[in-house]
Parts: sequence; structure tokens; C-alpha cells
Amino acid sequence: MEPTSNKTILHWINEMSSLTRPEEVVWIDGSEAQLEKLRAEACATGEIIRLNQEKLPGCYLHRTAVNDVARVEDRTYICCRNKEDAGPTNNWMAPAEMYAKLYRLFEGSMKGRTMYVIPYSMGPLDSPQARFGIELTDSIYVVLNMAIMTRVGSRVLDLIGDSEYFVRGLHSKAKLELENRYIAHFPEDNTILSINSGYGGNVLLGKKCFALRIASYLGKNEGWMAEHMLILGIQNPKGEVRYLAAAFPSACGKTNLAMLIPPELYAKKGWKVWCVGDDIAWIRIGEDGRLWAINPEYGFFGVAPGTNQKSNPNALSSTRKNSIFTNVVQNLEDNTVWWEGLDKNPPRHALDWKGNPWDPESGEKGAHPNSRFTAPARNCPCISPEFENPNGVPLSAIIFGGRRAKTAPLVYQSRDWNHGVFVGSVMASETTAAAAGAVGVVRRDPMAMLPFCGYHMGDYFRHWIEMGQKIKHKPKIFNVNWFRTDEEGQFLWPGFGDNLRILEWIMARCSDEIGAEDSPIGYLPKPEDICLEGTQVSPETLRELLRVDRALWQEEARNIRGFYENFGDRLPKALADELDRLERNLK
Repeated sequence: MEPTSNKTILHWINEMSSLTRPEEVVWIDGSEAQLEKLRAEACATGEIIRLNQEKLPGCYLHRTAVNDVARVEDRTYICCRNKEDAGPTNNWMAPAEMYAKLYRLFEGSMKGRTMYVIPYSMGPLDSPQARFGIELTDSIYVVLNMAIMTRVGSRVLDLIGDSEYFVRGLHSKAKLELENRYIAHFPEDNTILSINSGYGGNVLLGKKCFALRIASYLGKNEGWMAEHMLILGIQNPKGEVRYLAAAFPSACGKTNLAMLIPPELYAKKGWKVWCVGDDIAWIRIGEDGRLWAINPEYGFFGVAPGTNQKSNPNALSSTRKNSIFTNVVQNLEDNTVWWEGLDKNPPRHALDWKGNPWDPESGEKGAHPNSRFTAPARNCPCISPEFENPNGVPLSAIIFGGRRAKTAPLVYQSRDWNHGVFVGSVMASETTAAAAGAVGVVRRDPMAMLPFCGYHMGDYFRHWIEMGQKIKHKPKIFNVNWFRTDEEGQFLWPGFGDNLRILEWIMARCSDEIGAEDSPIGYLPKPEDICLEGTQVSPETLRELLRVDRALWQEEARNIRGFYENFGDRLPKALADELDRLERNLK
């Protein structure tokens, strides 16, 4: 018997199973007994590999197809009725055309397989902010990951009740054909279709697909915000906790900041840092006129390479039980896992991410550069006591950041909300050697949402401006840049735990405890207000870190003007005015 009588759900599942023709349909109830049975089945077929249960209890390894290792942005579509509404930063296809194209690919794609029905909640089950989805998939790997990343099971069906309001997701590995791989979003229909991929970022439909692309559209229509932001609580020695949300493009230390460990000097005084979320924030205006944020996710889907005891001990601890590793090295000596940057002792007897014998001396990478871990958030030693709070946490600050060698100072504060939206809209990073193409090219990634905004980015900026008009007690908005370099290309700021020194200044500004210096780009710290005790940073270096080079910023303003031209008449006038103001200030 089906665990729901919701006619909309049953009709849709019926329709999709007639299309994909699975051998059987299995409803995921979220119970440990059912998940354990699925793990055993996936181990028997080789879909996952059971790791050393003494050293890594409840942990498994999975290898994706070699052609299926990352998000496919060129195959990711926003399918809304009006092409203009998708905007210049998204791929578009007319919904009728995309449905027809993908349904042809889905036809019979689950023959001989099982269709799993996964009811899931984004956000704590009893949160007014929670939204529900159902993903249909032919992959046990997807089921097991969704059970870590979201709140899965029959209780979600009870909460949906008779409502027609849920996000429909259909996924099939099909034949894993690269040329027929698509991730298509239909924001006006609350629908996501994903075919011919098995990689997490393309197939865990609760993650970027629902929690950002669909949710950003829902938020615009319903008056809230879905943002690509970590959420962090900072507890001072008096025991007061203040929260911030922060957006960074990839490779800018987002997860490290989300799980920051205070430097010794701060830890001794009683400072603590609490992680509420490492990737996504859903933000609404509370009854008290402040912004409140929840993390809609239940786990972490982190990049493994570079995660180690020094860079992020909390993330590493999170992976030590009940986690799934994807495309890392299998250490055959003790059946554990390894990746580049974990430690300096690569295993001598091992299989690489493709499952081939691997020799660390070969010069080949053992783990894929985008290899992943999926870990339950509750494993994290610094997970916030407010993680399950249905109301979320109140935000004192919003932080934007990027990777700039010379332009942006270590930290500055926007003058007001609209100026802060401007700062977020022009967020940028310079390409590093890790990215394909030339080094040092400036890539704009507004609010770190460029690949994840489910509608026209000009309208997204307008939504931010309009939200500012409704928020009675606005959080203050800042920009940080941990990546300023000297003439030799060496970083001037130590980063990692020492970033708390900058967050301390930010929090002091939020409660109007200290002043600041005005500059053409916004408010800068007075050098004496940044605590350098216990660092190797000299007062001269700090002054260099806070210096605003007018010539570089004039070049930046020209670059921004070119970027803004992409949005045509959908660019809010408030942002064009902010750019004019910046240019005047720089003269």
C-alpha cells in the first residue's frame, strides 16, 4: 500500500513510472533498517564499497563514471516560458521543447531497475521555512546521499498532506551518456529533470537544483531569499552569540570559514565559533523586523582534496563516521580512504579514483580534484546548538568575499543596504592556476550565485533592493579578501583561524562599538582596531592590507560598467547609481 493518499503525488509517480518503466517502485521511509538493506544491495552490485568499519564506521566509497565527475554548467538549463526571464547568465530552452526532448530520453530508462521514491524536506521538518520535495531515482547512491543531505522519509509525506505544493524531481542514470546529459529546471512548474548523470551535484536534486535554482525563484515570488551562503555563529567571551551569513565563489575558503577554529589567543579568552551551515542559507524577515536564516540542508557535500587536520579539522572529523566518499583513493592496506592534501603519507598499495592500481610516484593524481565527501552535519564538532531551530538564527552581518591579489582590501563595510547589494553584485575572483585558462583573469560571480540563480540576475538584484526596503533592522554588509599578495605573490594575511580577528571587527561594527575610516569604496577599519597579537603580521603589513589603490579601483569601475551592460534595462537603477557614486569618489 502507498504511504500517501495524495492524488497529485500518486498521479505524478504513476505517470513517471509509465514513462521510465522500472521493474518495481520502492518508497523510501527513512528508516535505518531500509537504508541498511539498500547499502547491502549496493555493496553486492559494486555500486558502493564498504570501508574499514573499525576505523570508518558506517562509511562507504563510490566511484562515478569517468566522464561524470562534476556539475555540467553547459548542460544545466532554466526552462521558463519567457526566454528573457532566464536572463543572460542561464542556458534557456522553452519548457515544452525541453519536456519533449527529455521525456524521449527518459522513455524506458529504468527498465530492469528499481524506481526509488524519496520524500524529503529542505529545512527542519517543523520549520515554517521548510519546503518539501519528492525525488524519483534509479540510483541507490542517490538515495543514500539524500538521506545524509536532507531529512528523508514518511513524515515528509504526512507534512505534504493533500497539498499539490511540492517540488517534483525525476532522475535517471539512463546510460550515463555525456552527449545526452541534462539538468533542467522548470521554476514555474516546481519541477527538476536530471538524466544521464550519477555525480552528486547533478543528481542530489535537493542541493543546488532545489535549494538554490528553484528556491531563488520561489523566494522572489514569496518575499524571502535563497542564497549560496554559509551561516556562522560567533560567541564572544561574555557568552553572546551573533550570527552572520557569507557568500564566496569556489576556492575562496567558504567551508574553512564555516567551521573556523579560533586562534589560541582567542580560544583562551573564551571565543567560540558555531557552524549552522556551510553552503546554503534560506533567509526571511522575522516578526521582529530582523533577517532570520536557516540551513535547508542536513549534511555537508564537501570537496575532499585539501581537507586535512590543519586546513579544516572540523570538516575532517565530520567524515569519520556514516559518510560516503566519492572518487577518492582507496587504501588497500587497511581499506580506508586518502586524497591529495590529506597528509604526506600516500598509501603504497592503493586504487585511484577510477579503481585502477595507483602508485604515488607516478605523478598522476590518486583522487579526482573534485572528489567529495557526504557527511552528516551532526558529526561536526562545532555544529551549532541552533542547527535544528525551526526559526533559524538572526543575522547581524552579511559578508561577501573573493580572491583578489591587489584590488580589494582585507575588509571594508558598505555604507548602507543598497551599497552592500552593489558590493555583492560585483563580487569577483581572479583565476588561479587550478582553473582552466589564463591566471589572474577577473571573473564576476554576483553573490556567488552566477551558476545557481533560477531566473534573470537583474531581477535577482532588484529582489535584493526590494528586500532592503522591507527589512526594519537590516544586517550590515561587508566585503573581505583573505588573498592580498605582496610583490613576490606571497599572501600577506595568515587566513584560516586568524580570520576571526576580522570577524571580531565586523561584529563590533554591527553593534556600533567602534568607529571606522571613510574611503572611496566604503568604511575601513582603523588599523589599531584589528588585533594582531599572536600573529606575524606587522602594522606596516596591515596598512598595506587595508590600502585602497585609486588607479586599480578606477580600472575596476570600468570593468564593472562592462559587466553591468549584460543586464540591460533589467539592472536596477539603484546599482547604476552606486557605480556612478564609486566613480565620483575615486576622482
